[in-house]
Amino acid sequence: MAASLSGQLCAFFLFDVAEAADLAAVRTLLGGAGESRRFAARTPVPAYAQYAQPPVQVDAEAFGGSPVEGWTARLRIYDYGIVSLALSQPFDGTWAEFLALSQTVMSGAPLDAAAEAYCRAAATRLRPALQEPRETFLSEDYFVFGVTRAEGAPPADALLAAHGDDIARLLRGEAEPLSAQERDEVLRHRLSYLASDLVVPSWNGAFVYDNDAGLAGALEILEFANSQLLQFRYYDQRLDGDLKRIYARLQAPRWYEPWIGRRYTAAARELHQVLIDVNDLTDRTENALKLVGDVYAARLLGLAATRLGLAAWKDAVKDKLKTLDDIYRFAVDQTSMDRGEVLEASIVLILVFELVLFFMGIMK
Repeated sequence: MAASLSGQLCAFFLFDVAEAADLAAVRTLLGGAGESRRFAARTPVPAYAQYAQPPVQVDAEAFGGSPVEGWTARLRIYDYGIVSLALSQPFDGTWAEFLALSQTVMSGAPLDAAAEAYCRAAATRLRPALQEPRETFLSEDYFVFGVTRAEGAPPADALLAAHGDDIARLLRGEAEPLSAQERDEVLRHRLSYLASDLVVPSWNGAFVYDNDAGLAGALEILEFANSQLLQFRYYDQRLDGDLKRIYARLQAPRWYEPWIGRRYTAAARELHQVLIDVNDLTDRTENALKLVGDVYAARLLGLAATRLGLAAWKDAVKDKLKTLDDIYRFAVDQTSMDRGEVLEASIVLILVFELVLFFMGIMK
């Protein structure tokens, strides 16, 4: 007889809808339906694990119900302009049925389209609370396969030994068995805090084996990690556009600018504003959640960030900020040189004018 298990499947759909969101105004627009979401710690030990600005969470009923029949939905709005839609449904069955469900869900299109339409409608309703709302949304999706009960209540190591192949296939969304190499690659990135829990994150989903409280804590961390990934993807895209525009500005100045010492002045001002804006936004994103004393949360966030490639996106943003800073310094130096040349030319013209007046007998 096939082993049974129960738990839930959660699908996160995150959209970058604005530069920032005024959470107090969001709560006002929702008419009291939204609540500030405090971080749900995994363990009861004393810890400092809180959001700098707790996101606003609201059930789907406030926006007219779930976008997909059979799924429970809720929205979470972060102050840095991310809207996250979580779709969840309970599961009770066999590993084979869980695998079939994962393949259906991760194939994508129907859920993706419904989620985007729903979040776009929510963003339209919340528009008065959004700063610089986007017309085109960057998006991320992530699937969490949560198991809260497995037949026989095996410890994490026993579950992994018995169903490691199934877990790897869940995370890859594959119907066929994976190679031993791919299976080991998926499973080697895992975390167990207690003997009875297990988290295996991947780039597009995660498997969680834990009790209800532990699953809720893991979902919180995985959702937050994806919101950070989406933000840094936006910063990377924005800086690409800024660099292209500024390069074009420096290479094609207005015809009169070199003659009046202003070839680089406008570019320097624009660069300075970009550096201030992006540094402020990245600082706000990186400091959005403080984890001090909660070892499990800190380790899981670090592991999830690694699997999502968050460090690579952060490094790309830092490299582009450094490039912008170098261009800014160059523009400032060139502006100073241009002004010096204009001043020298002005002095020479004054001397020539005085000499002309002298030889004409006007000046003595």
